[in-house]
Parts: sequence; structure tokens; C-alpha cells
Amino acid sequence: MASRTIVILGGGIGGIVAANELRRELPREHRIVLIERNAEHAFAASFLWVMVGGREPRQIVRPVRDLVSPGVELVHASVQRIDTGSRRVEHDAGSQEYDYLIVALGAELAQDAVPGLAEAAHTFYSLDGAIRLREALAAFTGGRVVLVVGGLPYKCPGAPHEGAMLIADYLRKRRLGDSTTVVLFTPEPQPMAVAGPELGSAVVSMLESRGIAFHPRHVLKSVDAQARQLHFDGKEPVPYDLLVTIPPHRSPRLLRESGLTNDAGWVPVDPQTLQTSVENIYAIGDVTALALPGRWNPDVPLALPKAGVFAHAQAKIVASRIAEQVRGGSSAAVFCGDGYCMLEAGEDLAGFAYGNFFAEPSPQVHLRRIGKAWHWGKVLFEKWWLSPLGLRRKCLGAVIRLGGGLLRIPGDL
Repeated sequence: MASRTIVILGGGIGGIVAANELRRELPREHRIVLIERNAEHAFAASFLWVMVGGREPRQIVRPVRDLVSPGVELVHASVQRIDTGSRRVEHDAGSQEYDYLIVALGAELAQDAVPGLAEAAHTFYSLDGAIRLREALAAFTGGRVVLVVGGLPYKCPGAPHEGAMLIADYLRKRRLGDSTTVVLFTPEPQPMAVAGPELGSAVVSMLESRGIAFHPRHVLKSVDAQARQLHFDGKEPVPYDLLVTIPPHRSPRLLRESGLTNDAGWVPVDPQTLQTSVENIYAIGDVTALALPGRWNPDVPLALPKAGVFAHAQAKIVASRIAEQVRGGSSAAVFCGDGYCMLEAGEDLAGFAYGNFFAEPSPQVHLRRIGKAWHWGKVLFEKWWLSPLGLRRKCLGAVIRLGGGLLRIPGDL
């Protein structure tokens, strides 16, 4: 069997899982190369807890090397170019040829896409942003807190609503509830629009029960930091005292220059195999564009959300398919579109949304009643992901029974 080199771009959830799966499945004569610019991995699902003081940054950060299997070659470098013709990746530490390529570079935050947004707004969508927002919330003395979704698509579709509920809970604990209002604006027709009207109504009820006003169909055009006003398309200006944003997202520039993306800058893939338009190149996670069947609203086409749970599942499928090809066979493994997330509501409570996004005629997603069990399920998942590799492997296939439902530890790392 000829030696093969599989290169993975990006050391987020999808890239780490893909690298570890491939190293587990293939003999050592085959090289697994993971290229990631950051030496440390921050667990993004916990940024919300950093924002309200529930975690210190050091608690949710691990060296990438500690999360990657021995035998995976880890290169700390920024990717500059993908040459699909010569099957070569160029980075700021050199270049690397590949036989198979997995693109897992994620989505970048684009605060500059809305005039005035970067100067005026805080965000919990980065670790540094969550730290600064924690300081701003601690110093806040009351007024109008406005959360705004700056553009579509964005990763983690439940995060804006979680953020609003956790901020409201934090300010109540500081006894600022009577002097504070929390408001959420989004261009979407409803919360988590891809999941359908039933789930959207349930999330609106969660928000309203915590005194949070929800305003859909608000497209942000600009922010006036001096006047502390938001300007939406066709709407009256909205004042704020503290502004929190889910920034617009975009794909990395090198991908937009690679010939792999669509007009919007995302990478179209086969929904089952995650194969791109170029042979032996796969894409997983937030960089992908994956259309879904059906349409809840005539103005809103359905696309698979950008979320870590999908990157994780896609990584396992792609690793299995590449490993089987290297061995000279063909894999029947396909991505089935199942996904879930815990929706933090404050007071150590959470809901649990789950379903199949490939269901016909439209995605079938449901929300279990909120309770403490789902919150602790998210805590357990955080601890598992950030734990040493050997301990995680002892948990493979483990099933945790929570609140009348099951949470399965999602597989090899």
C-alpha cells in the first residue's frame, strides 16, 4: 500500500476530530498533518459562561497538542493558499503537499461588515470578546441592553438567545432587573429559523418568560456609537446603553480565492459525503454551504446551521471515507443530518433541542422542557472535551440519562 498524506486545515472541533479519527484508523506509514495557527484551543461553547463569570478563561483553554493523538503531525502556521492543481497547501512556515485535503477552517467574525459596529459593540463570539463583555457587564449600572444579530448566516443558532437569557439572569442577580431591559433583534423571521415554527415559538416563550423582548426581521445597516443608536433597514432608530452583537460571519479569504466557494464565499459540499467540487478535497463544519430540503418561509431558503455538533459528525464521516479509500475500498458512511444543542436559560437551567435536519419535507427539530439536567449535560460535555485524550477515550459510547432523554458521548477523539 503506497503511503498517503492527509492534510487537515484548521484545529477546531472538526479538524481535531478528523485528525484523531484518521490516526486511529490508518497505519503509521500514512501521514496525518494538522495545520492550525493557534497553539491553544478555546472551547467556544463555554464563552457564554466566561461572559457572566461562570468560567475563568484558563478553565476552557487547552494546548492543541494535548487534544491531538500522538502520531498526528501538528504544524502551527497560518494557511496562505490552496493550490488544487498541484495538490499543495502554502502556509507561512513553508508548504505541504497532500493526497487528500480536509478544509475545516471555520468562519471568521466580520465586525467591519456593518459600519460602526466594531467601535460600538461587545461580543461573546470570541474568547477575548467574552472577557471584555464580562468587564462591561460587571461595570453596568442599568439601562437598555440590546443584543443584535449582525448578519446571516452565523454559527451556533441558539447562542443569541442563550446570551440574552444569561445576561438577563446575571443582571437580576446584581439586582439591576428593575432598572434594566434586555432586547434581542435579528434579521431572521423567528429564533432558529431553520428548525421551524414550533421550535421558534418555544424559544420566544423562553425569552418572554425572562422578560426579554424579541424583534425579528430587523436587518442592521449601521451603528451610531456617539448617539448610541442602531439603524435598521426600514425601521426607526433603536437606542441602547450596552450593545452586544453576534457579528456578521465570512469565510477565510484564502478559501474565497481557492475556487472552492460559491458566490457567498462558502464551500458547497455533497450533503452526505462532504466532498467538494474538487477530487479528494472535503470540507466540514462552518465553512460549508449545505442546502436543506423544504422551506418554512418563502423568503428564507433552508441551510444546515453552522454548529460544532455538525462539524464533529462530519469529521467522523469524512475520516471514515478517506481511510477506506486509502485502504483501497469504498465507505458507506454518510452524514445523516442529526443534531442537537443545549439552550442555556440562566439559573442553571437549559432546554435541549434535537432533531434531523435532513428530514423530508422539512427539518424535524424538537425542544425538550427546560430543566437543570440539560445544563449539567452541557457541563459534562465541556469537561469531557477538555479532558486528557486517554480519559476521553474511556468514555466512548457512554450514554448519560438526562431529564427523560439520552445524551450520547459522541465518539472517538
